[in-house]
Amino acid sequence: MFTGIIEEIGRVRSLRKQAGSAILGIEARLVAAELNPGDSIAVNGACLTVTAREKGGFSCDLSPETIQRTTLGAARKGMAVNLERPLSLGSRLGGHFVQGHVDGVGRLVSRAPGGDGWAVTIECPAELERYLVSKGSVAVDGISLTIAALEENAFTVAVIPFTLKMTNLGSMEIGSAVNLEADILGKYVERFFQLGLASNKPSGLSAAYLREQGFWKP
Repeated sequence: MFTGIIEEIGRVRSLRKQAGSAILGIEARLVAAELNPGDSIAVNGACLTVTAREKGGFSCDLSPETIQRTTLGAARKGMAVNLERPLSLGSRLGGHFVQGHVDGVGRLVSRAPGGDGWAVTIECPAELERYLVSKGSVAVDGISLTIAALEENAFTVAVIPFTLKMTNLGSMEIGSAVNLEADILGKYVERFFQLGLASNKPSGLSAAYLREQGFWKP
Protein backbone atom coordinates (compact mmCIF):
# COMPACT_ATOMS: atom_id res chain seq x y z
CA MET A 1 0.00 0.00 0.00
CA PHE A 2 1.28 3.47 -0.96
CA THR A 3 0.12 7.06 -0.45
CA GLY A 4 1.00 8.80 -3.72
CA ILE A 5 3.59 11.04 -2.05
CA ILE A 6 6.69 10.70 -4.21
CA GLU A 7 9.99 10.28 -2.37
CA GLU A 8 12.46 10.56 -5.22
CA ILE A 9 12.74 10.97 -8.97
CA GLY A 10 14.75 8.03 -10.26
CA ARG A 11 16.18 7.38 -13.73
CA VAL A 12 15.86 4.31 -15.91
CA ARG A 13 19.23 2.62 -16.28
CA SER A 14 18.16 -0.21 -18.51
CA LEU A 15 15.26 -2.30 -19.78
CA ARG A 16 16.25 -5.83 -20.73
CA LYS A 17 13.41 -7.68 -22.42
CA GLN A 18 13.26 -11.45 -22.43
CA ALA A 19 10.51 -13.84 -23.60
CA GLY A 20 7.55 -11.59 -22.77
CA SER A 21 8.97 -10.31 -19.48
CA ALA A 22 11.69 -7.77 -18.74
CA ILE A 23 14.19 -6.58 -16.13
CA LEU A 24 13.99 -2.88 -15.29
CA GLY A 25 17.06 -1.18 -13.83
CA ILE A 26 16.56 2.08 -11.90
CA GLU A 27 19.09 4.63 -10.69
CA ALA A 28 18.05 5.98 -7.28
CA ARG A 29 20.19 7.18 -4.41
CA LEU A 30 17.68 7.99 -1.67
CA VAL A 31 15.29 5.02 -1.67
CA ALA A 32 17.80 2.43 -2.91
CA ALA A 33 19.85 2.72 0.28
CA GLU A 34 17.04 1.10 2.30
CA LEU A 35 15.79 -1.42 -0.26
CA ASN A 36 16.42 -5.16 -0.15
CA PRO A 37 15.48 -7.96 -2.53
CA GLY A 38 11.84 -8.85 -1.98
CA ASP A 39 10.80 -5.34 -0.96
CA SER A 40 7.96 -3.57 -2.77
CA ILE A 41 8.51 -0.28 -4.57
CA ALA A 42 6.15 1.87 -6.63
CA VAL A 43 7.73 2.92 -9.93
CA ASN A 44 5.54 5.45 -11.76
CA GLY A 45 2.65 4.12 -9.72
CA ALA A 46 3.17 0.43 -10.51
CA CYS A 47 3.93 -1.80 -7.53
CA LEU A 48 7.05 -3.85 -8.31
CA THR A 49 9.24 -6.22 -6.35
CA VAL A 50 12.92 -5.43 -5.94
CA THR A 51 14.95 -8.37 -7.27
CA ALA A 52 18.43 -6.91 -6.81
CA ARG A 53 20.03 -3.91 -5.15
CA GLU A 54 22.94 -2.42 -7.04
CA LYS A 55 25.29 0.48 -6.43
CA GLY A 56 23.15 3.60 -6.58
CA GLY A 57 20.06 1.74 -7.71
CA PHE A 58 18.03 -1.44 -7.95
CA SER A 59 16.37 -3.82 -10.42
CA CYS A 60 12.84 -5.18 -10.73
CA ASP A 61 11.28 -7.87 -12.86
CA LEU A 62 8.38 -6.84 -15.12
CA SER A 63 5.76 -9.50 -15.68
CA PRO A 64 3.84 -9.77 -18.98
CA GLU A 65 0.82 -8.26 -17.17
CA THR A 66 2.86 -5.24 -16.03
CA ILE A 67 4.27 -4.73 -19.52
CA GLN A 68 0.78 -4.90 -21.03
CA ARG A 69 -1.07 -2.69 -18.54
CA THR A 70 1.51 0.01 -17.72
CA THR A 71 3.95 2.33 -19.46
CA LEU A 72 7.01 0.57 -18.02
CA GLY A 73 7.39 -1.84 -20.92
CA ALA A 74 8.27 1.17 -23.09
CA ALA A 75 10.68 2.76 -20.59
CA ARG A 76 13.71 4.44 -22.11
CA LYS A 77 17.18 4.84 -20.67
CA GLY A 78 17.41 8.13 -18.77
CA MET A 79 13.63 8.47 -18.39
CA ALA A 80 12.50 10.05 -15.11
CA VAL A 81 10.36 7.81 -12.90
CA ASN A 82 8.53 8.54 -9.65
CA LEU A 83 9.55 6.34 -6.73
CA GLU A 84 7.76 5.61 -3.46
CA ARG A 85 8.35 2.96 -0.83
CA PRO A 86 5.32 1.31 0.81
CA LEU A 87 3.47 2.95 3.66
CA SER A 88 4.72 1.79 7.04
CA LEU A 89 2.59 1.47 10.18
CA GLY A 90 2.53 4.72 12.10
CA SER A 91 3.36 6.86 9.07
CA ARG A 92 1.28 9.89 8.18
CA LEU A 93 -1.07 9.41 5.23
CA GLY A 94 -0.37 12.54 3.23
CA GLY A 95 -2.05 11.53 -0.01
CA HIS A 96 -4.62 8.76 -0.42
CA PHE A 97 -4.54 4.96 -0.42
CA VAL A 98 -2.75 3.86 -3.59
CA GLN A 99 -2.40 0.15 -4.25
CA GLY A 100 0.09 0.33 -7.09
CA HIS A 101 -2.32 -1.62 -9.30
CA VAL A 102 -2.50 0.42 -12.50
CA ASP A 103 -6.01 0.58 -14.00
CA GLY A 104 -5.05 2.01 -17.36
CA VAL A 105 -2.76 4.25 -19.34
CA GLY A 106 -3.60 7.90 -20.00
CA ARG A 107 -1.87 10.68 -21.87
CA LEU A 108 -0.68 14.16 -20.89
CA VAL A 109 -2.78 16.59 -22.95
CA SER A 110 -1.70 19.96 -21.59
CA ARG A 111 0.16 21.71 -18.79
CA ALA A 112 -0.53 25.40 -18.30
CA PRO A 113 -0.13 27.99 -15.51
CA GLY A 114 -3.26 28.33 -13.42
CA GLY A 115 -3.60 30.32 -10.21
CA ASP A 116 -0.63 29.66 -7.94
CA GLY A 117 0.28 26.47 -9.77
CA TRP A 118 -0.42 24.57 -12.96
CA ALA A 119 -3.48 23.03 -14.54
CA VAL A 120 -2.57 19.63 -15.95
CA THR A 121 -5.03 17.83 -18.21
CA ILE A 122 -4.86 14.07 -18.67
CA GLU A 123 -6.67 12.03 -21.30
CA CYS A 124 -8.01 8.82 -19.79
CA PRO A 125 -9.54 5.57 -21.08
CA ALA A 126 -13.34 5.66 -21.26
CA GLU A 127 -13.67 2.69 -18.89
CA LEU A 128 -12.05 4.68 -16.07
CA GLU A 129 -14.36 7.69 -16.26
CA ARG A 130 -16.96 6.14 -13.95
CA TYR A 131 -14.42 6.08 -11.10
CA LEU A 132 -13.49 9.76 -11.40
CA VAL A 133 -15.34 12.44 -9.45
CA SER A 134 -14.78 16.15 -8.97
CA LYS A 135 -12.58 16.78 -5.90
CA GLY A 136 -11.85 13.04 -5.76
CA SER A 137 -8.42 11.43 -5.76
CA VAL A 138 -6.52 9.87 -8.63
CA ALA A 139 -2.94 8.60 -8.97
CA VAL A 140 -1.07 9.81 -12.06
CA ASP A 141 2.27 8.00 -12.46
CA GLY A 142 1.95 7.27 -8.75
CA ILE A 143 1.32 10.89 -7.72
CA SER A 144 -1.69 11.48 -5.48
CA LEU A 145 -3.66 14.31 -7.09
CA THR A 146 -7.10 15.89 -6.68
CA ILE A 147 -9.40 16.17 -9.69
CA ALA A 148 -10.31 19.80 -10.33
CA ALA A 149 -12.43 19.34 -13.45
CA LEU A 150 -13.93 16.53 -15.52
CA GLU A 151 -14.72 16.34 -19.21
CA GLU A 152 -15.36 13.55 -21.68
CA ASN A 153 -12.39 11.13 -21.70
CA ALA A 154 -10.22 13.58 -19.73
CA PHE A 155 -9.72 15.24 -16.37
CA THR A 156 -7.74 18.19 -15.04
CA VAL A 157 -5.74 18.34 -11.83
CA ALA A 158 -4.35 21.42 -10.09
CA VAL A 159 -0.64 20.91 -9.40
CA ILE A 160 1.43 23.13 -7.12
CA PRO A 161 4.98 24.14 -8.19
CA PHE A 162 6.49 21.90 -5.47
CA THR A 163 4.84 18.82 -6.96
CA LEU A 164 6.05 19.71 -10.45
CA LYS A 165 9.57 20.02 -9.11
CA MET A 166 9.54 16.84 -7.03
CA THR A 167 7.92 14.55 -9.61
CA ASN A 168 8.27 13.75 -13.29
CA LEU A 169 5.26 15.94 -14.17
CA GLY A 170 7.46 19.00 -14.52
CA SER A 171 9.71 17.52 -17.21
CA MET A 172 7.22 15.28 -18.99
CA GLU A 173 6.58 16.05 -22.65
CA ILE A 174 3.07 16.73 -23.89
CA GLY A 175 1.66 13.52 -25.32
CA SER A 176 3.55 11.30 -22.89
CA ALA A 177 1.80 8.21 -21.59
CA VAL A 178 1.07 8.01 -17.84
CA ASN A 179 -0.11 5.25 -15.50
CA LEU A 180 -3.50 5.88 -13.91
CA GLU A 181 -5.01 4.35 -10.78
CA ALA A 182 -8.49 5.33 -9.66
CA ASP A 183 -9.43 5.60 -5.99
CA ILE A 184 -10.16 2.10 -4.67
CA LEU A 185 -13.30 3.36 -2.88
CA GLY A 186 -15.18 3.76 -6.16
CA LYS A 187 -14.31 0.22 -7.25
CA TYR A 188 -15.68 -1.30 -4.06
CA VAL A 189 -18.90 0.72 -4.28
CA GLU A 190 -19.39 -0.44 -7.87
CA ARG A 191 -18.81 -4.08 -6.90
CA PHE A 192 -21.21 -3.71 -3.99
CA PHE A 193 -24.01 -2.77 -6.41
CA GLN A 194 -22.98 -5.42 -8.97
CA LEU A 195 -23.46 -8.13 -6.35
CA GLY A 196 -26.90 -6.80 -5.48
CA LEU A 197 -25.87 -5.96 -1.95
CA ALA A 198 -27.34 -2.45 -2.18
CA SER A 199 -31.05 -2.07 -1.63
CA ASN A 200 -33.60 0.71 -1.46
CA LYS A 201 -35.56 -1.19 1.17
CA PRO A 202 -35.73 0.41 4.64
CA SER A 203 -33.02 -0.96 6.91
CA GLY A 204 -35.10 -0.80 10.06
CA LEU A 205 -32.58 1.53 11.62
CA SER A 206 -34.28 4.49 13.27
CA ALA A 207 -33.70 7.12 15.91
CA ALA A 208 -36.04 5.24 18.25
CA TYR A 209 -34.07 2.01 17.82
CA LEU A 210 -30.75 3.79 18.44
CA ARG A 211 -32.14 5.36 21.63
CA GLU A 212 -33.34 1.97 22.84
CA GLN A 213 -29.90 0.46 22.31
CA GLY A 214 -28.19 3.35 24.07
CA PHE A 215 -26.30 4.57 20.97
CA TRP A 216 -27.97 7.92 20.62
CA LYS A 217 -29.04 10.51 23.12
CA PRO A 218 -30.80 13.58 21.65
